[in-house]
Amino acid sequence: MLMFLVGALLGVLTGGFFAVRYLRREIAADIEPRLRRIERQLDNLETAINLALMTQYAEMSGRPAPLPRGTTIAPSLRPQDTLQ
Repeated sequence: MLMFLVGALLGVLTGGFFAVRYLRREIAADIEPRLRRIERQLDNLETAINLALMTQYAEMSGRPAPLPRGTTIAPSLRPQDTLQ
């Protein structure tokens, strides 16, 4: 009787091991296409954010920084108005 119980226990443990292994493989196979799609979406989002940041940086570096409030420019350093 003891041999039967040990054999049954060993069979249940082995069957549970293979069942868990199979389920993990199937779950991973089911999730993988969604993970790839999400990864592509995140890559596209990262590219868009980088483009926006680089565009903003290029615009900011193309014009001088604003002066702090209350600062005046000497008349000789002011840009000349060409529409006189």
